[in-house]
Amino acid sequence: MKRFALLLIPFLLLSMQYTASAKTKDEKQLKAAIIIDDFGGGTGGVRDFLEGDIPITAAVMPFTEHSAKHARWAHKNGFEVIVHLPMQPKKGKRSWLGPKPITVDLSPQEVKQRVEDAIKSVPYAVGMNNHMGSLAVEDEEIVRAIVEVAKEKKMYIIDSGTSPKSKFPKVTEEMNVPLLERDVFLDDISSSSHVRKQMKRLAKITEFTGRGIAIGHVGVTGKVCSVGIFQSMEEFKQRNIKIVPASQLFSTQLTEQYLKP
Repeated sequence: MKRFALLLIPFLLLSMQYTASAKTKDEKQLKAAIIIDDFGGGTGGVRDFLEGDIPITAAVMPFTEHSAKHARWAHKNGFEVIVHLPMQPKKGKRSWLGPKPITVDLSPQEVKQRVEDAIKSVPYAVGMNNHMGSLAVEDEEIVRAIVEVAKEKKMYIIDSGTSPKSKFPKVTEEMNVPLLERDVFLDDISSSSHVRKQMKRLAKITEFTGRGIAIGHVGVTGKVCSVGIFQSMEEFKQRNIKIVPASQLFSTQLTEQYLKP
């Protein structure tokens, strides 16, 4: 009997280790960020998001009538703010970019000045992502100028994923600047049912990779976007996925060393 008990001890220890490991795995919270673009410009859905209880990341267009107002509103209510930097696309009207966009005809110094001015026009910004920009993000000289400012200001960058040939991954890696890339567009089709479908896609990506990033918008699609996101929250809760500010998707060490003053 004593011998049997001795033989049983290793099994019990192994079982306890497995249980502890499984518990730790279960308790590990998955994290996703929802970036909402076009604050400062569009009005649809603005109040829904900025007075809501989902910790979205507010991407604010610079140089608009409401840029500072929306940035301060977001910050006051505890939402993370980033600059939604307008960049030249391959197609589309220049008017869609607003004042002082980043275009490929600018010199690196002119690009830097516009990025610095954009940051000044969006109070409390801790990062930036690109508005449009399918052409400009493919220009390494342009991108390098943007990343140099981000490094100087200790800001992270989210590549909105408007071009598969974006130079942001290459340049940020070289310069050791924090970068994450968008996984899902939520409202590329303007319906709340589509937004819910895309939110499910975000949940699956987050479960598979450990983190996920979605981008939606205020303005024309703002109302359906907000409705679809709010209707999806119960499912995220059931899947143990926490919505967090975009900065919380970076490693703790990186956040402490780079993002905090």
